[in-house]
Amino acid sequence: MSLAMTEEERETFLAEVHVAIISISESGRGPLTVPVWYAYDPEEGFHIWTGGTTRKAKLLREAGRFSLCVQQETPPYKYVSAEGPVTAIEPIQLERDLRPLVYRYLGSEEGNSFIERLGGDSAGTGDILVRMKPERWLSEDYSKGM
Repeated sequence: MSLAMTEEERETFLAEVHVAIISISESGRGPLTVPVWYAYDPEEGFHIWTGGTTRKAKLLREAGRFSLCVQQETPPYKYVSAEGPVTAIEPIQLERDLRPLVYRYLGSEEGNSFIERLGGDSAGTGDILVRMKPERWLSEDYSKGM
């Protein structure tokens, strides 16, 4: 019996709120592997937010691709891993990108407070939105084996 998720199961899982772990190739070292907030759309792929001058942003521009893993840390364990090319790197827009992502993870009330702490209407200035369209998937849903 396969534990792999179907496409529908994978999309349902990715619509839930989880923190992803991103891995980006780095010459002469192991990959940079750090947690990120993400949004996922089946048509567009993954969207992540980072500072425009961070090590992560530099490596994303150089590598032109990344992997990420989204997991459920409580039983029954599940994960989805995806890998693919960066399809866009663009300045993040507060209303189109940042606010929806912050609300996804913090809700509207706490999200508004968070955005205010980031500078209110200027929150996200200098930050980027990185888009990735997955080419390869791995997934497991261990509840299928129970």
